[in-house]
Amino acid sequence: MGRDMARYLSSLGYDLILVARREDRLKQLSDELKNVNIKIIPLDLSVGENCFKLYDMTKDDEVEFLVNNAGFGAYGKFCDVELERELRLIDTNIKALHILMKLYIRDMIKRNKGYILNVGSAAGFLAGPTFSSYYASKNYVVRLTEAVHEEMRRDKINVKVSALCPGPVNTEFNKVADVNFAVGGLPSEKVARYAVDKTLKGKMIITPGKLMKLVKFGEHFLSEKMLTRASYNAQMKRKS
Repeated sequence: MGRDMARYLSSLGYDLILVARREDRLKQLSDELKNVNIKIIPLDLSVGENCFKLYDMTKDDEVEFLVNNAGFGAYGKFCDVELERELRLIDTNIKALHILMKLYIRDMIKRNKGYILNVGSAAGFLAGPTFSSYYASKNYVVRLTEAVHEEMRRDKINVKVSALCPGPVNTEFNKVADVNFAVGGLPSEKVARYAVDKTLKGKMIITPGKLMKLVKFGEHFLSEKMLTRASYNAQMKRKS
């Protein structure tokens, strides 16, 4: 999805700083995008010090639009998933996002302009039995985004903070997390465009697709206990 966001942002005329672990993929995407200036930085953002390193390398570029897209899932019952994998998930999904958001938003506030798009998930609205760490990490993303969005609004600061909360999307996520979705995923390109457009309009929580909008609406009529039981049943259908 990050790749599709980069493609769309380049079509809007944004120069890009592309960051990921795999340099070969960064070069491949950079070669594809001919109409804007591209800088590639191969870094593993699950390592906290690399987040600070990234900021130091780019703080003079006046980043206007930050996409916090790094993340992965770890499927399995809480007691069965390896602790090291969960800690790496927390470092990637929560710690890296938090550090980068904190560092870049301070510069945006000084300039009184900017956009931050945190890639969350519809999982951020629920508990996730058999996918507990991932769901918990996305809850953090959603609540942090909501809080900072309101701070910007109250202080009348022209910095827009949004969270993308899609349901299933056709990406490599399934393979890494070792799950299959019970329902078909949305096209990554479509979700990327929708997310960028809504961020530019200042929308706080971005939920693409009619199904996820319906699910989110239905949550208001069920207890936390019933939602958690329903979430468990949905997760069991994903198992490879």
